[in-house]
Amino acid sequence: MMDYTMSFLDFIQNQLVQFFEYTSFANFTVGHLVMILVGCGFITLAIVKEYEPLLLIPIGFGIIIGNIPFYPGLKIGVYEQGSVLNILYSGVQQGWYPPLIFLGIGAMTDFTALLSNPKLMLIGAAAQLGIFAAYSCALLLGFSPAEAASIGIIGGADGPTAIFTSSQLAPDLMGAVAVSAYSYMALVPVIQPPVMRLLTTKKERLIRMRPPRQVSKTEKCLFPIIGLVLTCTIVPSGIPLLGMLFFGNLLKESGVTKRLATTAAGPMIDIVTILIGLTVGCSTQATTFLTGKSMGIFALGAGSFFIATAGGVCFVKFMNLFLKEGNKINPLIGNAGVSAVPDSARVSQIVGLEYDKTNHLLMHAMGPNVAGVIGSAVAAGILLAFLK
Repeated sequence: MMDYTMSFLDFIQNQLVQFFEYTSFANFTVGHLVMILVGCGFITLAIVKEYEPLLLIPIGFGIIIGNIPFYPGLKIGVYEQGSVLNILYSGVQQGWYPPLIFLGIGAMTDFTALLSNPKLMLIGAAAQLGIFAAYSCALLLGFSPAEAASIGIIGGADGPTAIFTSSQLAPDLMGAVAVSAYSYMALVPVIQPPVMRLLTTKKERLIRMRPPRQVSKTEKCLFPIIGLVLTCTIVPSGIPLLGMLFFGNLLKESGVTKRLATTAAGPMIDIVTILIGLTVGCSTQATTFLTGKSMGIFALGAGSFFIATAGGVCFVKFMNLFLKEGNKINPLIGNAGVSAVPDSARVSQIVGLEYDKTNHLLMHAMGPNVAGVIGSAVAAGILLAFLK
């Protein structure tokens, strides 16, 4: 009887030990706790500060999901072949989600401000300086050219473009690059104003720009077609992003495909945003994410964002040297050359109103802002053409 009791107790003990091994407690590390706190921080910023809540809440929650440790082989992790999360993450790894995001962006973007003043396109191009500056710095720090290109694209402040570029060039860095890109997009209202104030004088901040001219429907319909041909014949590798961007815009401006434009700009982009945010967050598992490379990526991403903002502002100041009085551009819209639409344009408006309550810059800033979307996609296409 005693032997039977002991065997039963051993059996129960073994079962409890085995059960414990399958819980998260047995596999928990300090790194997992750190990443869970980071995820909670993202959610807090989204709710309390309202910094890009549509992005930070899915990413933050995904970070928490991805850092609840589990026993290997259960087919539940984002990196385990055949798991639900792994299947959903395929849209990130294979670059399916970013073009769909660009389709939605095109369907909700009004290019009127850019068409009414085409020279604002140059500001969007100048702001891509951050991409190539970060690319050069990453090379100096020992990253491979493909990795450096993936890191550099963070300077464009365009999450989908960063994900697409990383999926093609450096898949192992995708989690760090994506989280970095979306983090700095969310922090646009914090990062950009000090740079804008530092590089402009009070007189420059008070410059009033001429109201934008009226743009005809014909111009709006021709723009996505001409824009596609011009950009993609020069950079064919940008077709997946630029093609979908201009296609979405034609759906909007044609006036005869309202249902398609509404779907692309509403339910479709919302669904893809949920999937891309959640799965990118899940990919930041502490065991693969908390590395020296990841910390370097965050540092380079921050630097590239500052340089991109400064590049846009300084280029406007340079343009003003050749423009007559009355045609000058307020340098405060230079920050909008990055493609964080419409947040960076909104920052231009807010900072401008601090110095003149009647000087509304939002409509003007939308010109370089949408140009930045095109510019970052073109820059990504150039990098892919040379490095893929």
